[in-house]
Amino acid sequence: MSKPKVAFFDFTSCEGCQLEVLNQEPQDMIDLLNAVEIVNFREAISDKGQDYDIAFIEGSISRPADETRIKKIRRQAKILVALGACACTGGLNAMKNKYSAADYKSYVYKDKAHYERLDTYAVRPVSAVVKVDCEIPGCPINRHEFLRIVKSVLMGVTPQLPDYPVCVECKMKDNVCMYQRGETCMGPVTRAGCDAICTSYGDPCTGCRGFVPHPNLNAQKDVLAKHGLSPEDVMLNFTMFNNFSKEDTTR
Repeated sequence: MSKPKVAFFDFTSCEGCQLEVLNQEPQDMIDLLNAVEIVNFREAISDKGQDYDIAFIEGSISRPADETRIKKIRRQAKILVALGACACTGGLNAMKNKYSAADYKSYVYKDKAHYERLDTYAVRPVSAVVKVDCEIPGCPINRHEFLRIVKSVLMGVTPQLPDYPVCVECKMKDNVCMYQRGETCMGPVTRAGCDAICTSYGDPCTGCRGFVPHPNLNAQKDVLAKHGLSPEDVMLNFTMFNNFSKEDTTR
């Protein structure tokens, strides 16, 4: 029986999530390679096979040419997986959506802002352009979650992401609450699955995994009020990774 053929593609991103895929324990990588045939993965191999069953997409869509390319990939792939925050929510790249094209082109490209090749538009996640079968959130992704989801996909099982907030993982690690340390933190409303890595190392959660399903926003407001903060204070942090809105697809 032939192994499923897998391809990795990158759009607007740092490619850190693909590096995390490669950052597996040796036996885990061997098991992965025994289960699938990787035919296209720029970070790891020189082959650029176009015959694949499963496509992993890192990066957000930020140009008309990206739309053409992702639609071609979608037509070929039986299963398409969004890999990381940029692909799932637009990620850091979508911060530019707060500004006009003229403003961000002028700021970044200075006197070359008029070049025709700078055909960038408002950033959008992959799901805003094509159907996505499952998502692996995070910046970067969690390598263990990646393996678990790959196994689910290969078994024909719908992958399940945690439906509880990062706060649960923080408590399991006996971390001191960031609010008690005087920091704003998105942990109460952000989807878990990262093993609370940021807060465990002393940094507040900035919501790179997106909202937990049915977030308890009232409880979040109570926490903010208890520490003398407003919803506006914490939303400034949350929009770092979650700035995309459906209206952006018209720009």
